[in-house]
Parts: sequence; C-alpha cells; structure tokens
Amino acid sequence: MPEKVHQGRAVKRLREILHIKQDVLADALNISQQSVSLLETKETIEPEQLELIAKTLKVPVDAIKNFNEDAAIYNIQHNYEGANTNASNVINGTGNYHNCTFNALDKWAEAVEEIKKLNAALLKEKDEKIAMLEKMLSEKKK
Repeated sequence: MPEKVHQGRAVKRLREILHIKQDVLADALNISQQSVSLLETKETIEPEQLELIAKTLKVPVDAIKNFNEDAAIYNIQHNYEGANTNASNVINGTGNYHNCTFNALDKWAEAVEEIKKLNAALLKEKDEKIAMLEKMLSEKKK
C-alpha cells in the first residue's frame, strides 16, 4: 500500500522547488501569508483549495496528492516550456536539450574583437587630442 502523502508538506516542498515564496503564493490565492503557512501544516487540504494551489503552482493536482520529491524535480527539470519531450532521446543521450542557434564561444570572440577595436579607437582619439593640445600650447607660448 502506497504511503499517504502529507499534502501540506507536498505543497511546501513544491513551492520551494519552484522558488516561490509564501507571500507570492498567498497573493495568488488571495489569502494571507500566515494562511499559506498554516495550510502547509495540514495533512489533507480541501479538494477545491488543492485544485487552486495546483493551478497556481502550475502542477497537476496529482503531483501534490502523490508527491515524490525525486519525480517532482525530474518533471520540473524536464517539462518546462520548450523542453525536449522525446524521452528516447533523453534516455540514450542524443537529445538536443536547447534550441540554441549560435555558438556562445564565437559570440564571446566577436565581443573581444569589438572591445579591441573600441580600445584602439579610444587610444587614437586620445593621441589626437594630446597632439592638438600640445600644438595649442606651443602656439600660445609664442
């Protein structure tokens, strides 16, 4: 027989995993932060409230009712918007885990080259100003 899940602790742990503070959840549920704190101590949460909490946390109600921390973390990490949903690719390691359309190292190298060009332009401008000031100074001394 499966272990009975403490729904309040499940809500608390899901909220923590999702990096949602009690006051943020309280605002979304239209209750006080203290009410959220109390709610997280309840072994069983009323079905209507559980439904609202699940909707607010963007998780299925069953994720709270049958909470398993390892499964929850896996699902959160692998079911975000834009995640690769082809499980066989995830299992055999051939999955494309992102939709990156550029090489970050190439972008970094381009930025370094741009910085070099800007520094050279600044040095040239500084040298021109020094030359102009020296010329003005020498004319003034005459």
